Amino acid sequence: MSDSAFETLADSLLATLEEALGDHVDAELQGGILTVEGDAGTWIVNKHAPTRQIWLSSPVSGARHYAFDARSGQWHDTRGGDELLAVLTAELGVALSWQAP
Repeated sequence: MSDSAFETLADSLLATLEEALGDHVDAELQGGILTVEGDAGTWIVNKHAPTRQIWLSSPVSGARHYAFDARSGQWHDTRGGDELLAVLTAELGVALSWQAP
């Protein structure tokens, strides 16, 4: 994946998450970092360009790294765990969806 393709995917994901979560929890996107304040604490979702990954810091599941899988069109845990939106949906109680641009 090229740098520009990663930036497009990551920016699209973060903007979609901010919009979807904003009606349910306090979510703010600044400089490629999405900060979400929920009942269990603070979630940080950010893009990490050097590795072309999305990084999640969660008060529930801890720190995770997600890589984009072109076949499924989803961000998958690099250690074989769940898909990013499934994790956030479960932890925040908000149904989330996103499609690659």
